[in-house]
Amino acid sequence: MSSGQWEDLKGVVAMANAERIVSKQKQISISEFFEKNKHFLGFDTLQRAVITAVKEAVDNSLDACEEARILPDIKVEIKRLEGDRIELICQDNGPGIPRDSVENVFGKFLLGSRFHAIRQTRGQQGIGITGVLMYSQLTTGSKTHIVSKIASDSSAVHVDLGLDTRKNRATKSNERRDVWFEDGEEVVHGLKIRTVMRAKYQRGRQSVHQYLRMTSIVNPHATIKLTVRNREGEIIDQGNWIRTTEHLPRIVEEIKPHPHGIHLGQLQRMLKEAEERKLTSFLRHNFSGVSMRAAREILQLSELDEGRTPVRVKADEAQGMIEAFQKVKLLSPPTDCLSPIEEILIKKGLSKAIDSRFASTVTRKPAVTQGQPFQIEVGLVFGGDLAGDGPIEVLRFANRVPLMYQQGGCLLTKALESVDWKQYGLDHPGGRGLPKGPAAVLIHLASTNVQFTSEAKEAVADNEEVKEEVRKAMLEVGRGLRNHLKKRTQRKKAQEKFDLINIILPEISRKSSEMLGREEPDLAPVITRIMDAVFLEDSLTWDKETKQTICTITVYNYTARARAYTLLAKWPEGEGVRFSENPRGGRKEATGLWAWRLDTLDPGQSTEIRFAVEGLDRGDWTEAEIFFRGQKEMIGATKIDEKLLDEMRKIEALAVAEAEHAKATVVGSMERLAERAEPVEAPDSAMSEDTEAATEVAAPEAVAHEGTDTEAIQTTDTDWFGLKEGEEE
Repeated sequence: MSSGQWEDLKGVVAMANAERIVSKQKQISISEFFEKNKHFLGFDTLQRAVITAVKEAVDNSLDACEEARILPDIKVEIKRLEGDRIELICQDNGPGIPRDSVENVFGKFLLGSRFHAIRQTRGQQGIGITGVLMYSQLTTGSKTHIVSKIASDSSAVHVDLGLDTRKNRATKSNERRDVWFEDGEEVVHGLKIRTVMRAKYQRGRQSVHQYLRMTSIVNPHATIKLTVRNREGEIIDQGNWIRTTEHLPRIVEEIKPHPHGIHLGQLQRMLKEAEERKLTSFLRHNFSGVSMRAAREILQLSELDEGRTPVRVKADEAQGMIEAFQKVKLLSPPTDCLSPIEEILIKKGLSKAIDSRFASTVTRKPAVTQGQPFQIEVGLVFGGDLAGDGPIEVLRFANRVPLMYQQGGCLLTKALESVDWKQYGLDHPGGRGLPKGPAAVLIHLASTNVQFTSEAKEAVADNEEVKEEVRKAMLEVGRGLRNHLKKRTQRKKAQEKFDLINIILPEISRKSSEMLGREEPDLAPVITRIMDAVFLEDSLTWDKETKQTICTITVYNYTARARAYTLLAKWPEGEGVRFSENPRGGRKEATGLWAWRLDTLDPGQSTEIRFAVEGLDRGDWTEAEIFFRGQKEMIGATKIDEKLLDEMRKIEALAVAEAEHAKATVVGSMERLAERAEPVEAPDSAMSEDTEAATEVAAPEAVAHEGTDTEAIQTTDTDWFGLKEGEEE
């Protein structure tokens, strides 16, 4: 065989091999992928499998109830079967699922209603509950039984579902309609899931019990019940977390994407699908935070004409727009897409799961990272039944969902560890790792797009902006703990001294008077000189008849000089919460902070401030936090940090200004309607100028609201008493 023939033969063989290799390639469905990679869904061990299954079912129940504005009642039952199998039953009182939608909800991966919505949600991808059905079928061969009842139907749907992984769809059997009874009562609406899977129930910090306990803390509006039985039917574990409030989380609004979070491919797709005729309209109608001024600046930097049709923008021109997004000053996106727990409800949630003596909570103002709004909340509880001989308990949450694993690799934990807790009253050896003491810290990240370290959603990925917000929140609750411990120590020492003086001095006075044959002198001036202190006592009481919380603050001057003070009290200001009584008047210093100037207190005198707050439930507000301005230290109160107060004012003024701007941008929607109504576009210079004038943000110091209950926040360095920061009265 000649060399040429040999080369031809090798070419034929190579081509045959290539064709054979290509012929073996097959497209796999998403269901088949997850079937072979179930660890991506959190089913990598038997212990985690049951936690993951409960998590997906409970998260769906909470979401459904909140969207339907129903207070959730959720029951979870687990029964051990032969071998390493368990039976899991999850039931809720939500709106139920219509019969025609049951197959798609439970039997299709990547089918969901929230993936394209930019708003805070527990889940987005449409993977979770289908993964539970798949895992049960994969490990035990059993189907999942579903019972669903919607209020408008007279009977419930009962059906067994399996999963065809090749076609990514459900297979159903034994479908029937029947009246649904539970505990002898007909169910009006709700959903029940029963499935059998390979899993192992265990107790401890990484357990179903701990997951539901944590879920109840950040969802105080929900009642959650857990029952675990052994093979004989005996109860071996249980939990019952009753709701502590009937206030449902606020409804979140879907927002448009922000230019700072847009990538090139996404922008190209949006340009191709755009219905607008001009780029200025495209930018203003498809993105948040873009005014007419900003749209023109973006196009000018991109060297694009304002009247250019979006679908004709080329790839290199789109890249120019992406670069311009980062250079032009844009407004922050709206924050009504977030639903924080809020401080009062954090305290309520913590109280139903943890017995403590003190709680400090903070809900930070919304912030933005990479065009995505987020908000940080932190709660710290101290004392009570909490163990003090080990590290504090850390409760991490993302969009109200507990994070059970990878605590050390989570950004939320790293932010906590970055604080020097020793200066706030906790033991923190070497300033590294978790502090020690009888405390627990709750950290909640609410965001439209939480970035996790992996598909299992167990830890939040590193982000400097988010970490700094968490750290600032930690410092705030840390200051609250330090003030509490300082106040407790001061009061204890002062009380001991006061009791000692009141026991010894009267006895000395009596004996001396008897020996000298004189009347006993007035000891009040003597006690005043010895004590040489100003005391503050505060109390909170609940008036069940008027449904009001009454705060009483009393100041005693046990010094030899007259004293002048300004008192500031933190109160739970919020929607529907207001002063019902406040005879001393005073003035708002910042959100949730009210101030009164006291008359001069002569030696031995006392004065009282009393005010009432309505709009709260019993137990919502249990501990007052009082600050003061003045020269002499006040036992029972903390000197106000003027720099911190000024920062709070500026942040609030900026938020007010941005809110006013957001309202003004609604005018832009009129332009869009006009464009679609007219076949020929008219020059929009006049419209643009008017719109831009209406939507330009005002300077924070110019924002004021007349006719409201409180006065506008001051941002100057002179307060309403005529004192500048740092000056004493």
